[in-house]
Amino acid sequence: MSVKYDLIVIGSGPAGQRAAVAASKMNKRVAVVEARTVVGGVCVNTGTIPSKTMREAVLHLSGYNYRSIYGINYRVKEKITMADLAFRVQAVIKTEVDVTEAQLSRNGIDVVHGIASFVDPHTVRVTGPQTETTLEADRIIIAVGTKPACSPKVPVNGRSIVNSDQILDIPELPRTLIVVGGGVVGVEYTCMFAVLGVRVTLIEKRDRLLEFADREIIEALSYHLRDARVTLRLGEEVESVEEPSPGTVVANLESKKKVSGDALLYAVGRQGNVDDLNLAAAGLEADNRGRIAVDEHYQTKVEHIFAAGDVVGFPALASVSMEQGRIAAARAFNDQAATSNPGFYPYGIYTIPEISFIGKTEEQLTGEDVPYEVGMAYYREVARGQIRGDTTGRLKLIFHRDTRKVLGVHIIGEDATELVHIGQAVMTLGGTVDYFIDTVFNYPTLAECYKVAAFNGLGRLHRYQSD
Repeated sequence: MSVKYDLIVIGSGPAGQRAAVAASKMNKRVAVVEARTVVGGVCVNTGTIPSKTMREAVLHLSGYNYRSIYGINYRVKEKITMADLAFRVQAVIKTEVDVTEAQLSRNGIDVVHGIASFVDPHTVRVTGPQTETTLEADRIIIAVGTKPACSPKVPVNGRSIVNSDQILDIPELPRTLIVVGGGVVGVEYTCMFAVLGVRVTLIEKRDRLLEFADREIIEALSYHLRDARVTLRLGEEVESVEEPSPGTVVANLESKKKVSGDALLYAVGRQGNVDDLNLAAAGLEADNRGRIAVDEHYQTKVEHIFAAGDVVGFPALASVSMEQGRIAAARAFNDQAATSNPGFYPYGIYTIPEISFIGKTEEQLTGEDVPYEVGMAYYREVARGQIRGDTTGRLKLIFHRDTRKVLGVHIIGEDATELVHIGQAVMTLGGTVDYFIDTVFNYPTLAECYKVAAFNGLGRLHRYQSD
């Protein structure tokens, strides 16, 4: 006997949660299937929330942000342990799980815990710890997220060789750490451990980190990493990993180099969490990285089945997943007005210092033959930068030389992920660089950087025009 719903959402991460709530607001009967015993998905339990909370704990306990004011040896806590970091992380996870549960409950959404698998395109079997349930629905949204990719070359053991889901399970802070993978996850954890005084070697097969970000911003980040004694091994690939003795891990590179450390973090990509779904029964398949193909409305090739969040691929950001879930639910129930412009999605990378950007990079605009000008502002030029002790941050404003429309904002420095939203609002409303000239910003704030950058860029533009 199956239980009938208007919508089944598989997964309770950001995409699944928003999809379920959006559908319930349309007075639909909704069930959310969650494989874990708690809601929130990877985002709350092992990914975004734990890593960002750990970053905050690292910054606080290490006194990183105030070293330029109180001296290089300033620390809030002398000997920082993994237990110190885990304590804060667990507290925040618990709160976020409670908030998510309360929201689903408040909206009358049924949560069924267990592994979901398709029986047919409208029916899902849920195998839980104690029971098995069959659910049926007119529409289904797949929001199962991802799991860390694995490689036969890297024998992850959850102790000294770990993936990003297991990083907080390392028994003690290593003195030396090897990070394999220069994507967002690898670089974020590299920064955190480097600030804690761990000697990190970062191995990345491409010639630069974070290729989708602005080159100048990433060059600045690379400078900070090297300044924190991180060894960057770019253009290198791992051939094998071994543990010759307990507490020693060796990465053998294809170039015949050997890199040794106390522990190794394997952070090369993630795979769609689709193994248990039995997609074939629904008439669907995933690619070799577990991603499900969708159109611009997140509809799969099966008309009543949608997919959203990390399982559909790039950009795999929690913020974007929430929006995808909302649009998928609206489109599933024929709300044609639900739409969103990916060109105005902001990107937040929680490195140290953090990076955030929106719009086009200089490289993209050059490739498209768009005539642009750049305005630059440094945190050290505004009073708040001096007060905060962040004198290395910078904000880069890119605008069209003729129309003066804002084409991109790229920021590196503390609060970059908050600051970017001012640029986002101006860009979304089709604003020009003149907005920043004519607007009064609170003083002292980092937001003043927009005004400084606008004056800098227009000064450059006028100089060329007067020549």
